[in-house]
Amino acid sequence: MISLPEPPATNWPLFLFLGLSILAYPSRAQVKLHMPAGLTKLQAVEGRDIVLPAWYTLEGEKLSGRPWEVPLLMWFLEQKGKKELKQVLAYINGTVSGNPGVSLVYSMPSRNVSLRLQGLQEKDSGSYSCSVNVQNKGHDSKTVELSVLVPPATPSCSLLGVPRVGANVTLSCQSPRSDPLAQYQWERLPPLAQVFFAPVLDNIRGSLKLTNLSTSMSGVYLCTAHNAVGSAHCNVTLNVITGSRAAMIAGAVVGTLVGLVLLVGLVLLYERQHRGKVLEDVPNDIKEDATAPRTLTWSKGSDTLSKNGTLSSVTSAQALRLSHTAPKPGTLTPVPVPSVSAQALPSPRLPKTDGTNPQPVTVNPGGLSHSALRRMGAVNVMLPPQTQDGSLV
Repeated sequence: MISLPEPPATNWPLFLFLGLSILAYPSRAQVKLHMPAGLTKLQAVEGRDIVLPAWYTLEGEKLSGRPWEVPLLMWFLEQKGKKELKQVLAYINGTVSGNPGVSLVYSMPSRNVSLRLQGLQEKDSGSYSCSVNVQNKGHDSKTVELSVLVPPATPSCSLLGVPRVGANVTLSCQSPRSDPLAQYQWERLPPLAQVFFAPVLDNIRGSLKLTNLSTSMSGVYLCTAHNAVGSAHCNVTLNVITGSRAAMIAGAVVGTLVGLVLLVGLVLLYERQHRGKVLEDVPNDIKEDATAPRTLTWSKGSDTLSKNGTLSSVTSAQALRLSHTAPKPGTLTPVPVPSVSAQALPSPRLPKTDGTNPQPVTVNPGGLSHSALRRMGAVNVMLPPQTQDGSLV
């Protein structure tokens, strides 16, 4: 058994349409599809609704609202620039199916098969074909062309050139969307109203050329984009400046740019110098709040070993104060120890005394002179009398 290949899914409405026409050809004269006389093209505005009128009759019978037969009905669309049929509605076996916004005006079954399109869009433009097939009665079809018109969208106005005295400028106006294509008209609004025409005006491209400007040509210029179904507007203000004013404006602009460049340069230079200074100060960073190194404390009335390993001759503050006060009779006055070398010197021998009156004894350790001892704070002392064995009397 040989199986025939199925047609592509995108073209099956076309194959079905052609198949119905071939099968119903012998009895085609019995079914007649009608549309209004001379109605081959329709126009509608985008966003609105439209009805494509169509009805059918059987040969020898009058039009009736509720026929006894059950027709097979289909509506197709061939969009502009495309040669592909798209099914938009079908009535098969008592069931209606269609695209959004597409419906029949009358409930089926009915011999009036008019199609209603709601919320038209630009893509709905094209050729609509209606095909009706009645079993044992034949088949017929009709086509109507629909154009969805789009009013101009709001155009954009612009000024090309520098509007100074004696110069030339061009005013431009263009609408981004329009079907059919929009045409343009420029005019100057009151108090100095003026309407422009060719050759300064190009109503297809929407440009207006103004030459040899003068201050009297300043004002508001209005552009109107229009087609068969609507219009839209935009405007631009032309302010013609004199030569001195133009020079002032140019000088101000140049001065501003130069000032900005200098400011940026100064900022960059300052940052560079600041960064270099920070890098130089990092190795010698001394904190003001750093704690001072701890000093050595010296014991009062004692000799402290210095770093070089010798005893430093230091006299306590108390001994210095006592050296300036005269000793009271009968009291012992401490003698400050003079500076000596690291080796201990032998203690001096006390002289023997036989009498009761004490004799002053001068101790001169280390061979120091009396003047050196006085500078160091030493004072003369009176030793108490001693016996021969060294005991105090």
